[in-house]
Amino acid sequence: MDPIYHYDSVSKALDELNENGFNYDFNQHEDVILKNPNNFEIKHIYRYEGESNPDDEAIVFGIQSKSGKKGVYVAGFAANSNNETAQALLKISIKARGRRRNQS
Repeated sequence: MDPIYHYDSVSKALDELNENGFNYDFNQHEDVILKNPNNFEIKHIYRYEGESNPDDEAIVFGIQSKSGKKGVYVAGFAANSNNETAQALLKISIKARGRRRNQS
């Protein structure tokens, strides 16, 4: 399944994901993602940019593990931030898109 990209608000994204069973908080357990990022698939990506300040950028991931656990990971992005877990998730998303293109 291709990740679905939405652009609304962070709280609306979290509400919608929760309604769809994405209720595990991967922010509290990000070490699980970092240990084996290939055990996860990104189902939804919500990305937000601040209206006046680029430091207000945020991204919300709707993630599903190979074992079926569904949850969310929320990351803030500033020009000087280095969020290792979010970068690992983005690489998963990029790799998945490349595989689908090669299969076409």
